[in-house]
Amino acid sequence: MDRADANLVFQLVSRRYEKGSIIITSNKAFSEWGQVFTDEVLATAILDRFLHHCDVISINGPSWRLKDRLAASDPSPTSPSVTE
Repeated sequence: MDRADANLVFQLVSRRYEKGSIIITSNKAFSEWGQVFTDEVLATAILDRFLHHCDVISINGPSWRLKDRLAASDPSPTSPSVTE
């Protein structure tokens, strides 16, 4: 994300801060957000507002969205074949 886009995200978050809810989903750890927003200070400010009054729900495990794609690329059978 370039700096202008990151600033727009910050403005959105700042305007919603303590006024309404925001739901965010991400596959990045908080420590990686500086790379996403290309600015550690800006990422810290965004996270500060997100995390002030929040509930973090961490979901670990295989991706539900990618399950069909992964199953299609898996050459192993899902059940043993029976031959007579």
